[in-house]
Amino acid sequence: MTDWSFQFTIDADDDNHVMYTKIFGVWRVKTAESYHLAFKEEAQNVIKHEWAKMVDLSNWRMGTPEVIDKIGDHMKWSIENNMVCQVFIITDPVRYTQLQKMFEKGKAKAKSATFRTRIEAERFLVKQGFKIR
Repeated sequence: MTDWSFQFTIDADDDNHVMYTKIFGVWRVKTAESYHLAFKEEAQNVIKHEWAKMVDLSNWRMGTPEVIDKIGDHMKWSIENNMVCQVFIITDPVRYTQLQKMFEKGKAKAKSATFRTRIEAERFLVKQGFKIR
């Protein structure tokens, strides 16, 4: 991991083509913009191949309404740059509703899956052909 903040961590598994992120707290537009820029930098080697993203939202508290558009744009960028699937660990129904809006904005519903635990998310990625470290 080369980048982190109090709002997120980003960890690239270059060998297995998986991006791991953890999201924390309440997000505002500047946080979403910082995340996207840091993600793009960290993912440079991963996106050369088909890749997957695992996002742990266990400690995410919500985002302002403008964050939906920014993360939707991030999801579009991910798809345009060889992402074949993204999995989210989430347990809160209110945050789940906001996440669904991000999928819609990013036209990412077909490439997205949600799970209540990391183990379930990892099993899904393995079924998709990815190795989990």
